[in-house]
Amino acid sequence: MGKDIELAILFADVVGSTRLYDIMGDLRARDMVAICIDVMRSATEQRQGTVIKTMGDEVMATFPSADAALNAAAQMQQQISSHAQLKVDGQPVAIRIGCHFGPVMLENRDVFGAAVHTANRMTSQAKAGQIVTTAATVEKLSPEWRAACRQIDIATIKGQGNEVALYEVLWQTEDITSMVPGIATEQRPARTMRLRLRCQDREVVMDERHPSITIGRAEDNDVVVKGSLISRLHARIEINRSKFVLIDQSTNGTFVQTADGEESFVRRDSLQIKGQGMIGLGRLPEQGSPQTIRFTCEEG
Repeated sequence: MGKDIELAILFADVVGSTRLYDIMGDLRARDMVAICIDVMRSATEQRQGTVIKTMGDEVMATFPSADAALNAAAQMQQQISSHAQLKVDGQPVAIRIGCHFGPVMLENRDVFGAAVHTANRMTSQAKAGQIVTTAATVEKLSPEWRAACRQIDIATIKGQGNEVALYEVLWQTEDITSMVPGIATEQRPARTMRLRLRCQDREVVMDERHPSITIGRAEDNDVVVKGSLISRLHARIEINRSKFVLIDQSTNGTFVQTADGEESFVRRDSLQIKGQGMIGLGRLPEQGSPQTIRFTCEEG
């Protein structure tokens, strides 16, 4: 009989393993993949996890808690990215990781259920060197790990029909440190920072008490802008080290035009915004357009 239990499910796989075989030949590529699997297996076992199965260049594992899963995921990324034997043309071999915390059925040392499919979907959403997880997982994390997560997109899970918010886990030590609220507070100067965003007749204010704003066509964003070129979660703006940073998470990118005419474009990357200007989602901002967002950075 199966047993119902809540676990964190993690999938990790080697990015571009087919290319490895093309470049290095079967024997050397197989050895590299085997090293990656060994690192992933070891990290799982050291962090209270259980390897359920390995499938070619992929590992599936379970953990008793969300924190344990991310501890293992971060260890995997750190060790593989710095491993002396895992280099191709001078570049490190990369893995991608997805995980989800939820109810599963445990049977014959295997796990089944919708949560497994969700975890696997997170892996397919991750890029090389990324850890991607769900809002349900973030809710189960300790404050330290939660501070290292940021929402990057919204995805539909095949076969389930529901949309899931995707979170990137910043696993590099310097990234995690910069996002921990206690440390960030120590670095902040005493001056007041405020960002005003205006779109049509609505104004949203971002400050130390509201340090993050989401922008997109989905109704649950802080700034909702409709348009065919605009993603559901198009971009977010955060306060990072006393700067306003726009993080694009869209398909078509974001344009920023300052009051003095300087234009910038960012897609799947970040950009500091300062002074005054306009933001265009998927297209250049135009004066008087209902899709244009005006911004004003204030410091006091």
